[in-house]
Amino acid sequence: MAFSDPPKTGNPIFRTAAFRNPAVAAGGQMTINGTIGKALIMLVLVILTAAWCWSQALAGYVPATATTPAVFNYAAISPYVFGGLIGGLIFAIATAFKPTWAKITAPLYAICEGFVIGGVSAMFNVAYPGIVIQAVALTLGVALGMLILYRTGVIKATPRLYRIIGAATFGILIFYALTWLVSLFHVDMSMVYGHTPLSIGISLFIVAIAAFNLVLDFDMIARSAQGGAPRYMEWYGAFALMVTLIWLYLEILRLLGNMRR
Repeated sequence: MAFSDPPKTGNPIFRTAAFRNPAVAAGGQMTINGTIGKALIMLVLVILTAAWCWSQALAGYVPATATTPAVFNYAAISPYVFGGLIGGLIFAIATAFKPTWAKITAPLYAICEGFVIGGVSAMFNVAYPGIVIQAVALTLGVALGMLILYRTGVIKATPRLYRIIGAATFGILIFYALTWLVSLFHVDMSMVYGHTPLSIGISLFIVAIAAFNLVLDFDMIARSAQGGAPRYMEWYGAFALMVTLIWLYLEILRLLGNMRR
C-alpha cells in the first residue's frame, strides 16, 4: 500500500509532518513491532519511577482513626511531582520539535511522567483505597478495546474523524488553560472539578476524546511504518502513544475520584 499522509492526529504531540519524509535513514526503516517495543520500554520506565515515588509518598503513612486524620507525606513527593511536570513538558516539547532526539528525550519523558503518576496515584489511593487498580484496569481495557475496534475496522480513522477529534482535543487544551488561569484568581471551580454531575460529564467527555485519540495514534503509526519512515520514528511514535495513554489514565483516575465522593 502506498504511503499517504493522513490528516493531523488529535494528539497535539503527534505531528504528522514528522512522518512525511519516506526516506529510510542509515539505521533502517520504522516498523510497527519496533514501535511497540519502544512503547513497552517507556511503559516500564513509567512504572518504575511511579512505584518509587509511590513508596516515598507512603513512607511513614499513618491511616486515619476514629479520632485522628490520616498522616500522608505530601512534602516528600512534591519536588518529584512538580519536577516531573516541568521535566516532562520540556522533553515533550523537545521531542515534538526534534523527532531525531526521541531516542533520548522519549525515555526521559517517561521517567519524568512516572514521578507525576506515582505521586498523584498515591494521593488518590489514600483518599479512595483501591482506586488506582481500577484506573489502571480501565485504562488498559479502553486501550485494548480501541485497538480491537481499529484493527477490525469497526472504527475507521477517516479524515472526518481526524477533524472531529482534532478539534475536540484542541478545545480541551483551551479548557485546561482557561480553568488554570481562572484558578490563579482563586475562583471557585468546584462545579467543573468537584463531584458535581457537570464535572462527571466533563470527565466522561474528555475520557472519550482521549480514547479516540488512541485510534488516530494507531492509524498514524501504521501509515508511517507502511510508508517507510526512518527507524528513529519508532521512538517518536511510542512517545506520542504514551502521551495519550498517560492522559487517558489521569482522566480516568479523576473521573473515578469524582464518582467515589
